[in-house]
Amino acid sequence: MGTKVAIIASNGGMFDAYKVFNIATASAATDAEVAIFFTFEGLNLIHKEGHQQLPMPAGKEHFEQGFKDANVPTIPELVQMAKEMGVTFIACQMTMDVMKLEKEHFVDGIDVGGAVTFLDFAKDADVTLTF
Repeated sequence: MGTKVAIIASNGGMFDAYKVFNIATASAATDAEVAIFFTFEGLNLIHKEGHQQLPMPAGKEHFEQGFKDANVPTIPELVQMAKEMGVTFIACQMTMDVMKLEKEHFVDGIDVGGAVTFLDFAKDADVTLTF
C-alpha cells in the first residue's frame, strides 16, 4: 500500500489554492493516494465560478504577474491536473447545506460527504495537512 495524503482545505484564497493543489498534485505524482476535504471557505477552491477568480491577499497583487512570468499553472488548470491524477475531492455536506450549495455548483467529479467520510480516509493517512 502506498502513501496516503489527507488534506483539509478550509480557506478560499489564491495562495491557499496553490498550497492545496501543489501539494496534492506533487503527492499524486509520487503515486500517493490523495484526498482533499473542502470545507467552509475552502469550497471556493472547487466552486465552478469561484475557483476561476480567487482573491489574492491584500498587498500581494504583484504575485499575479509573477505567476504568469514563471509559467505557474492557473488554479483551474491545477484542479484539472489533480482530478486527472486521481486526487479525490470531498466537498463538506454540512457547509454546502449551510451555504445552500448543490453538487452542480462545483467542478465535475467531486464527492460530497461529511467529516466522517474524510476521517475514514484520513484515519490511516501517512501525511495530514490543513490549509
